[in-house]
Amino acid sequence: MSQTVTSPVKHSVISDFKEITKVRLSVSVVFSSLAGYLLGVETVDYTTLILLAFGGFFMVGASNAFNQIIEKDLDALMDRTKDRPIPAGRMSVTTAFIIASLFTILGIAILYSINPQTAMFGAISIFLYTCAYTPLKTKTPLAVFVGAIPGAIPFMLGWVAATNNFGVEPGTLFAIQFFWQFPHFWAIGWFLFEDYKKGGFFMLPTGKQDKGTAVQTIMYTIWTILVSIVPAFGFTGRLYLTPISAIIVFLLGLGMLYYAIQLYKKMTVVAAKQLMLASVSYITLLQIVYVLDKFIR
Repeated sequence: MSQTVTSPVKHSVISDFKEITKVRLSVSVVFSSLAGYLLGVETVDYTTLILLAFGGFFMVGASNAFNQIIEKDLDALMDRTKDRPIPAGRMSVTTAFIIASLFTILGIAILYSINPQTAMFGAISIFLYTCAYTPLKTKTPLAVFVGAIPGAIPFMLGWVAATNNFGVEPGTLFAIQFFWQFPHFWAIGWFLFEDYKKGGFFMLPTGKQDKGTAVQTIMYTIWTILVSIVPAFGFTGRLYLTPISAIIVFLLGLGMLYYAIQLYKKMTVVAAKQLMLASVSYITLLQIVYVLDKFIR
């Protein structure tokens, strides 16, 4: 009888650094910030663009590192996270704390060099993520609501970096990404339900993989679609979307809604994963459409 030997995963200092700061997630957040900047700016300042990219990256990296320090014992209980640098013993809490602190200082300083409001919102994002969202995850499903606030800041942060002003335009960008996060994170909470349970995390609105959660996922998907096309009606100041682009965004939203409905019908892990992928595609393509619409019209 043959036996399959599984080779141990090799880790390096670089791979652990990327893991503690969640580089791929950080890059996706930076993408949102840059999209917001391009929507708000009248003439692109590439120096500001680069500063925003690095400042945003440091802020998100800091939040992720602080998060993994706080949750190190819980991460050790879950299959998804037990091989992270701290629970696996490859990185000390002290080292992770130094990285998180350095990233915080660099991030705030860089964003402050753009303008004080940008730095303020960046600092609020770190504070809410680490001091509110992270501890609430084991207490109440409302943690997703709290976490959606710092999660929605990057898109509008770019506009604030471009204009040094917070008004209806960045508020609308915030609302789009705020509502989007509910179907996105509930889909993740659904297909990782058993693993999250090991760590004692409450990520689904009803606490269960049930019709109630699926219905709320559909409702927030609809809200996301509606908020996303509001700029086409001229109520959002300089943030405007042409009718053709609004139709494209609406059709993209219907695609995400289809998968939300499929989750309601099938109630399966596979359906939840499909919704998660659809939600990522939606927010990415929406931001691209918004930016292209501004520069092409």
